[in-house]
Amino acid sequence: MVNDAAAPIILEDEQPSCESPVHPLIAGRRSILAFSSTSVEPETLAGLMEAARWAPSSMNEQPWSFIVATKANKSDFDRLLGCLVEFNVQWAQHAPVLLLSTARLTFESTGELNRHALYDVGQAIANLSFQAMVSGLVVHQMAGFDVEKARREFSIPQDHEPVAVAAIGYPGSPASLPEKLRKRDASPRKRNPLTSFVFEGGWGHSAAWAESLGLTEVQIKRTGPRMLPPATQSPT
Repeated sequence: MVNDAAAPIILEDEQPSCESPVHPLIAGRRSILAFSSTSVEPETLAGLMEAARWAPSSMNEQPWSFIVATKANKSDFDRLLGCLVEFNVQWAQHAPVLLLSTARLTFESTGELNRHALYDVGQAIANLSFQAMVSGLVVHQMAGFDVEKARREFSIPQDHEPVAVAAIGYPGSPASLPEKLRKRDASPRKRNPLTSFVFEGGWGHSAAWAESLGLTEVQIKRTGPRMLPPATQSPT
């Protein structure tokens, strides 16, 4: 069945006040807790994997692998769900797809340690996440899981590191969440100001052009964001 939600999900009352214009997909991304029970079509899921496949990586090693568990395969889904910490289980159990990302820690070409492997997996997941938004899906990534249990459950080799679990699905109604989770889901997103991490000349020296923006905090506000309209984007 093709889901009607085929456009990017950007919640109009939850737009960030950005220090510099960014694409709506970036400004509108949010790790929500409420998922619809609607299944994700295989072709849509394949599109997410394809987006990850085209991520850049050191030496083009492409060190990522993904274990995908959908509710269509209840056994696999329950095994991966059972690797999550209790807090994550209470909401992630309602997502139709769980995904475990892993990183191959050595270069396949030389056998040497690949210190960029986790970075590269992060880039692949970022690609996947924005493709998900284009498809009307949301992705909520989790660090809270038992790494060694996941390794045992899915026979992950020792030279591959389980990185993170992601819940993937269509947005659901926050009203379906317990009150505590509902409040967390609606809480403002906050981001550090550019001046706290963009340096020039040496560590800790904020870039002058970042200081000139004049904002001290980036958080969700009920005001219009400074976003680039899609029409201004050119392919690169």
